[in-house]
Amino acid sequence: MNQTPEQIARDQIDKLLVASGWVIQDKKTFNLSAGMGIAIREWQTDIGPADYVLFIDKKPVGIIEAKREEEGHKLTVHEDQSTDYAKANIKYIDNGPLPFVYESTGVVTRFTDYRDPKPRSRSVFTFHRPETFQKWIKEEKTLRARFYDITELPTDGLRDCQVEAITNLEQSFRQNRPKALIQMATGSGKTFTAITFIYRLLKFAKAKRVLFLVDTKNLGEQAEQEFKKFQPQDDNRLFPELYGLTRLSSSFVPDDSQVYISTIQRLYSILKGTPLDEKDEEENPNEGNKWQPKEPMPVVYNEKIPMEFFDFVVIDECHRSIYNLWKQVLDYFDAFQIGLTATPDNRTFGYFNQNLVCDYGYQKAVEDGVLVPYNVFEIVTKVTQQGAKIELGEYVGTREKLTRKQFWNTLDEEVEYNNKQLDDKVVNVNQIRLITKAVKENLPAMFPDRYDKDGNFEVPKMLIFAKSDSHADDIINIVREEFAEENKFCKKITYRTEDPKGTLTQFRNSYYPRVAVTVDMIATGTDIKPLEVLLFMRDVKSRSYYEQMKGRGTRTLSLEDLRASGTPSAKFTKDHFVIIDAIGVEKSRKTDSRPLEKKPGLSLKQVLEGIAMGNTDEAMLTTLANRLIRLDKQISEKEKMAFAEKANGYTLNQVVKQLLHAHDPDTIAGITEQVKAQNTGAAPDTIEAKIQEQHQQLVEQAVAVFNDYELRDFVVDIRRKYDQIIDHINPDELVNIGWVKDNKAEAENLVSDFRSWIEEHKTEIVALQLFYGQPYQRRELTYKMLKELVEALKADKPAMAPLNIWRAYEQLEKVEGQPKNELMALVALIRRVSGLDEKLTAYDKTVDRNFQDWVFRKQAGALKFSEEQMQWLRMIKDYVANSFRIERDDFDLSPFNAHGGLGKMWSLFQEKTDEIMNELNEELAA
Repeated sequence: MNQTPEQIARDQIDKLLVASGWVIQDKKTFNLSAGMGIAIREWQTDIGPADYVLFIDKKPVGIIEAKREEEGHKLTVHEDQSTDYAKANIKYIDNGPLPFVYESTGVVTRFTDYRDPKPRSRSVFTFHRPETFQKWIKEEKTLRARFYDITELPTDGLRDCQVEAITNLEQSFRQNRPKALIQMATGSGKTFTAITFIYRLLKFAKAKRVLFLVDTKNLGEQAEQEFKKFQPQDDNRLFPELYGLTRLSSSFVPDDSQVYISTIQRLYSILKGTPLDEKDEEENPNEGNKWQPKEPMPVVYNEKIPMEFFDFVVIDECHRSIYNLWKQVLDYFDAFQIGLTATPDNRTFGYFNQNLVCDYGYQKAVEDGVLVPYNVFEIVTKVTQQGAKIELGEYVGTREKLTRKQFWNTLDEEVEYNNKQLDDKVVNVNQIRLITKAVKENLPAMFPDRYDKDGNFEVPKMLIFAKSDSHADDIINIVREEFAEENKFCKKITYRTEDPKGTLTQFRNSYYPRVAVTVDMIATGTDIKPLEVLLFMRDVKSRSYYEQMKGRGTRTLSLEDLRASGTPSAKFTKDHFVIIDAIGVEKSRKTDSRPLEKKPGLSLKQVLEGIAMGNTDEAMLTTLANRLIRLDKQISEKEKMAFAEKANGYTLNQVVKQLLHAHDPDTIAGITEQVKAQNTGAAPDTIEAKIQEQHQQLVEQAVAVFNDYELRDFVVDIRRKYDQIIDHINPDELVNIGWVKDNKAEAENLVSDFRSWIEEHKTEIVALQLFYGQPYQRRELTYKMLKELVEALKADKPAMAPLNIWRAYEQLEKVEGQPKNELMALVALIRRVSGLDEKLTAYDKTVDRNFQDWVFRKQAGALKFSEEQMQWLRMIKDYVANSFRIERDDFDLSPFNAHGGLGKMWSLFQEKTDEIMNELNEELAA
């Protein structure tokens, strides 16, 4: 007998309740002593029978309003009905309103806790367990109510961006927003921020458990170390002394910790009940695609980790962990989700409901001095751009990629390769060598202060991104040769090396290696503060991934720490890093997203018609199979039967298996083995032809059903019926608001307003008076004066922050260089407005030019500077470029104090010391 849709929904709800630990009973045979949690069907109330009444310890606590599956899209419409039942008087019982209310089809379930401030329903994976309700009932306040108990954040020791992130996040919790996104630039303290707000949630909101989710084992280990050394401001104990901390390394999940660290791969395997090899956690699955099941199997309910096990899920590097099968892990838990990333894309914003509680990007971090800026040095070679051609008859080497075994032979045909085939099909060692030589020759000019006491140049810590392990090996050998250095000078750090952690630790803390070559291991989440050079010898198409790779070099580092971590010749604090682009990575087109299947640009109709027209390659068949798998989970049994009738009796599942089987390597290997056994002694060409023939027959059999246009139309039509695309990729934005004006006109207005403001205040602000005075007066400018000028400008006209004006000028004229910080931008802008400079020029470049002119004039006369004197003059020049003037007291500061301070200056220049200081103050500001 066919069941009604209502009965089908009830049966599915019963299964979910039983799995969640509830005992289901009929109203005529109920026994409230049968368990802690009892769900009674059709229990009578004074407004009629409720579909299910939930009892805990014999007391009613909740209602389930059951609806057929077709009503899943309008469950919120039925909230008033379920609420009425919750408020109704239950037969035989003197009860008040029941707090826990569900609306469910058995497929889609929504839940409301009416004890919450401003109760709001939310979608849940299944039903909460009875013991959960038992605990909740005993609590004085709900979690959402306890958010209002969180005290004001102490700001001591926190950066402004961290204060902003935590404060706004806690406000988001109080507004009961289920998801929140924190964007903080790499190096600005994301993990520390997360641990701080986790501590506050545990202490003040009495959170039960928090999950810190990562996507590589390496990130999990780093997070664990950060938690272990965290000490809150209001307690002298370390975090593990206050709360239980567990990093999951097996399928066992203890229930007595408060913070759990896990890879998303491990949690997926736990929820699926399948084993996981630790190697599957070593690489980010969305970067390397190393651990992807053929079919993204759905997670299932796990009573050991029920959906309410965690109150909060913090997702580190969330721009990589919210797609494909991994999203299922996040959808499983009834928990608040907090995403952490430095590089969100449109999908990330969409997933977190556009709730960006902190927007602290790289540019802001550089402006605040949290991170250092970078310069790009480009190396372009002909082969890199165009590829090359090897003529017929040339004697060349060939090499097996895996074994590295090499052979020599004569080419029997011309080989032409393009730049994309470089280091894959063809390795051009001359190209690698030419780039390496160029790097070696130009590094001293990039880091002129890196000479030791014997005059030897010390190579700054450099990380090279290679295309593959094979490419990395080629680079390592050539780097060692061209730099004339030993093995320890240049090392490979990838997951496949024997001791990647040990080598990485050496690279971070020791003198050797000076150069590390990697494929992608150090792309994300690894802190290498002394790194000063990134050499790209591979392209990157993902904007997010590229930003993560650049993030390895952005960390600030004091002079003392830079020396202590393996660069003893450093003379100055790390204030920038260099990207050497040898592949065009800075110019290549980047995308925010990754293709989710092999033919994402084709519609289902185009795929079906393409296959019917004879395009039966592996990509097409795999794409069709994936789409049919999704369709099979959506359509009804009746529609599945209709498909089978039109497909010669084959079910959707059978057709999918045939499509995947057709190009499976094991299938092809079986055909090959069979053909060879049946044709012993036949010519190789004959055997190969028979293999191809049999394989093609198998492919044709797999796609034969789609020769029928009626089946193709049926599939397309039924897909349209079930497909509702949720676009969280394309953000909505205002195209225009206010009076019409183009960007150039807006830039002109901004620059004009800035000029007017400077003109208006040039006689009342000391710093401006000095700019508009004589050259000797400008030498009196101080850092404090300029800081006060910036604050006055921003307080009066926030839109005219110096970096905004700088960007406006970039739209109007060619500018020279980029400002290192806000103050230096302002000085350059005032010089441009006041007429000191004909074009906008970064202040450090102006100082460099004035310094060269001054030295040239001095050296042209009777005065000749020694190399040691020149070193001190350069230090003074660099100091003035950042602090705008130098005085005697400044010689007690870095970098002078490390080289003898004022006493050393006096010993070098004697009675000319003050004269030189005054001249440099005046000349450099000229």
